[in-house]
Amino acid sequence: QVQLVESGGGLVQAGGSLRLSCAASGSIFIINTMGWYRQAPGKQRELVAAIASGGSTNYAGSVKGRFTISRGNARNTMFVQMNSLKPEDTAVYFCNLRQGSFDYWGQGTQVTVSS
Repeated sequence: QVQLVESGGGLVQAGGSLRLSCAASGSIFIINTMGWYRQAPGKQRELVAAIASGGSTNYAGSVKGRFTISRGNARNTMFVQMNSLKPEDTAVYFCNLRQGSFDYWGQGTQVTVSS
């Protein structure tokens, strides 16, 4: 089993920054992809950014140039640095780990950006 725990959410003014962290524990494969998704009220969950174990990254167009995803040296940690935050970035942010045919999710952390 795999457990994911997010941290770092909060309330920030527009133009501000936040850094989210995700720590994975349990049976972690060497080859996997970790990512951040978000879900705003009344909207579907959407991909924010993802990073493969080899280091390749993928970003949603709406965050490209503002958000930076990275993985820690321990390979079981993942971060996203979010700069120039906008009110439309307000959502619950979820950590995701995809390995083999399985998806694992964290409990989510709230990010609120005030205008």
